[in-house]
Amino acid sequence: MATEHLASYDVSSGRRSRAWLRDLTLSSQVCWTLTAIFAVALVYYHWRYEGWLQTIVFAGAITASLFSLVLLISRRALFSIVLVALLVATIVMAADVKRHYIEMVLHAYDVVFYLTSWSTLVFLWADHKLMLLALAGMATLAAGSGLLLWQIDGTRVRRSVSSLLLVFCIGLAAVASYAKGERRNTSFFWDNQYLASFYSSWPETISTLWRGQLMDAVKRQPLPPFAVPATCDLTEKPPHVILIHQESAVPPSFFPQVAYDTALDPFFKSFDGRLHKLRVETYGGASWLTEFSVLAGVSTYSFGGMRTFVQSLMEGKIHDAVPQVLTRCGYKNSLFYPVPKDFVASGRFYSTIGIPDIYDYRAQGAKRFNERDRFYYQRVLDNIDGNLAKSDSPLFTFVVTSATHLPYTYKYAPDVDVPGGGAGTDPEMSEYLRRLAMAHMDFDEFRSLLAKRFPKERFLIVQYGDHQPIATRTLLGFDKGSAAEDIQLTPESPGLLTYYSVDGVNYEPPPLPDEDVIEVPYLGTILLNAAGLPLPPSYQARLELMRLCDGRYYTCAKSKSILSFHRRLMDSGLIDGR
Repeated sequence: MATEHLASYDVSSGRRSRAWLRDLTLSSQVCWTLTAIFAVALVYYHWRYEGWLQTIVFAGAITASLFSLVLLISRRALFSIVLVALLVATIVMAADVKRHYIEMVLHAYDVVFYLTSWSTLVFLWADHKLMLLALAGMATLAAGSGLLLWQIDGTRVRRSVSSLLLVFCIGLAAVASYAKGERRNTSFFWDNQYLASFYSSWPETISTLWRGQLMDAVKRQPLPPFAVPATCDLTEKPPHVILIHQESAVPPSFFPQVAYDTALDPFFKSFDGRLHKLRVETYGGASWLTEFSVLAGVSTYSFGGMRTFVQSLMEGKIHDAVPQVLTRCGYKNSLFYPVPKDFVASGRFYSTIGIPDIYDYRAQGAKRFNERDRFYYQRVLDNIDGNLAKSDSPLFTFVVTSATHLPYTYKYAPDVDVPGGGAGTDPEMSEYLRRLAMAHMDFDEFRSLLAKRFPKERFLIVQYGDHQPIATRTLLGFDKGSAAEDIQLTPESPGLLTYYSVDGVNYEPPPLPDEDVIEVPYLGTILLNAAGLPLPPSYQARLELMRLCDGRYYTCAKSKSILSFHRRLMDSGLIDGR
């Protein structure tokens, strides 16, 4: 009897619960009114924060497509829009938190990466509990709201209507995607556009997942893994190495139509008196792409659409970068950086590839992000002095300059009298040439001070131009109103040619490669070889590839050799490309 009574109670209790929910069911009119309020709020957010018209329409159309899809499945309008609104809020919150910590907004691959990496979740729980709890709270709110709204939403939309709405929204999103064009490099760090950036990152994420790895490589190759030397067998103390990232530097001699002071030409030449050409993988900006290829020894093109934020993606996944090789040879490594070290997560990346001492603009006492080159060189000289007073270890110093960075619409250091362009030269180009003249002046001074202050020390100096300045766009056939990110170049374009130079102070480097043009992933190998260091097997393989491919990497005609090399790097544990 007790069991029957209990069962009767449970059944009647369930009936009362369902009756209570039926009594709470909102009328169709109330539901549509609330749906309209949420829709207006979403429209306001998109209009206020998602950039210009094309990106607003693109992000709005994707959000509307998500609403239409949920509506097609559920037939409930209020239920659908509340869930989509909570999803939008979660994306915006996560993007804002990520941008706060590493100066980059949310990418679709983050969702895959964090949800499939238990160690990463443990790290987040240890260091960012509040963020995880907030996200868990949003998920709980969405689940609870969904269960309640499913019962009380009084709307029932025919699936034929929601299907037509879904098709229209997807079509609108496609048109808007075409209209907005390629995603800008800067979209991942200083534009808000949290939704547009997140939505536009899904195709490349899906492509990467389909490929099964971040970096292009053959599925298998027959050669054994690379051996990783535990130490560096040196017969004498190697030279100190100074790697100079000459911002936006390109030899004016590449453009015969430009009238300039030819006294600039020696600035670009190496100790052998030759001008050595370098092919980079970006134009007018996105310097971090060149920095990555120089130090990691692989092409950013090999990461497909993910290459825009390759430093963040590959944080902690590279174990044979140039600084790591130098560390094994006893070098003490440092970086002098002209902007905050959190810029596009660069500081975190550099620290994982063997550069523990990072002096950003704050640490150097800079008052702006584009001090004259001599400012950074003075910090380097003082750092060398301080280190040599404590230790006899060789030093690797990576210096990133900034004075020659755009914009070229104002006169930099107007009190400095240096030549610009000749008569009739475009004003932007003329200003750029002025800044190159100052860079030349500051480098010559730096080289002289190295010899004077450290007469018993040997130095290898390697310079490179990270990309061409936007001032060359009209010389390449583009309109003067074009922004750097609007200029799409093929890997073979002359707009991707800069230079590298190798010089010595109290040190004569070995002969440089004979290839007419070297692609940027080989520059680290050239640096190690020029320092007279024993090349690890992976860098010996790069040297062989450089000869086999006539200086080419991504554009190598024997592309399978490059892709096999990538597989060997991954099989050896030198790069985690998955």
